[in-house]
Amino acid sequence: MPASSSFPSVAEAISRATGSPFRLTGSASIGGGCISRASRIEGDDGRSFFLKQNDLDFLDYFEAEAEALLEIEATSTVRVPRVIAFGKTPQVSFLALSFIEEGSPSPSSQHDLGRQLARLHQIRQPYFGWKRDNCIGATPQPNPPGENWPDFYREHRLEHQFSLAKAIGQSFHGASDLMENLSTFFVGYSPSPSLLHGDLWGGNASSDQRGAPFVFDPASYYGDRETDLAFTHMFGGFSQAFYQAYEEVYPLDPGFKIRKILYNLYHELNHFNLFGGGYASSAQSSINQLLERLP
Repeated sequence: MPASSSFPSVAEAISRATGSPFRLTGSASIGGGCISRASRIEGDDGRSFFLKQNDLDFLDYFEAEAEALLEIEATSTVRVPRVIAFGKTPQVSFLALSFIEEGSPSPSSQHDLGRQLARLHQIRQPYFGWKRDNCIGATPQPNPPGENWPDFYREHRLEHQFSLAKAIGQSFHGASDLMENLSTFFVGYSPSPSLLHGDLWGGNASSDQRGAPFVFDPASYYGDRETDLAFTHMFGGFSQAFYQAYEEVYPLDPGFKIRKILYNLYHELNHFNLFGGGYASSAQSSINQLLERLP
């Protein structure tokens, strides 16, 4: 729905947050998003901000996104947009961020991003899960704290998505066998909890006008770092320099080649639950591949 009527309330929130009056003079829609409406808003003092808007009941998710951005920023590893303000107007909920002008990547952009992501992942977190639930796309993502990663991933990632699929009439052959034998994929491998971006595909990573990398639209929680790396492979967009630089800082376990399928199954299921289409067959193919790996 049109949300231009909310701009005065957003401008007031930005003014309060920055301590400087922000008088909006223009806005331009930004494409690419499929969950929230995005735009660049400009003021008469030359400042610009990135604005995301959604329905009123989406505010909790915007708050969670803001918290994730602040937590990533505090690590001084990967660059993210600065959180300016979030809240709601009578019509919409919103999240205002600093606007980073995109540019062309430099020869070192992917290398730098790989090293920065590895440093983010090296910071050990206290548990698996997170301080609050959030969303992956528009799907609720439960993040209760836990000590056992395979149990967390089984219950709060895969079983959660399988239940959502079942509610719309979709079942997957072999899913119960996979769930019962999930621990097989973690024999000899015990990951530490890392702060994850959580939704790291090529569309959520870019470079500024100097070629410096940054990431955005997180679905963060504390989990196995391999889940971030796995999703970078699902749609592409990351160069060999990215992966080489990551492994120079934080080498991956050899079992990642198989667990990559397991971790991208979560996203295939989520994409099916959000968009339908061929993602059901992609998920079934992944299940089949994993079942073939069972002893």
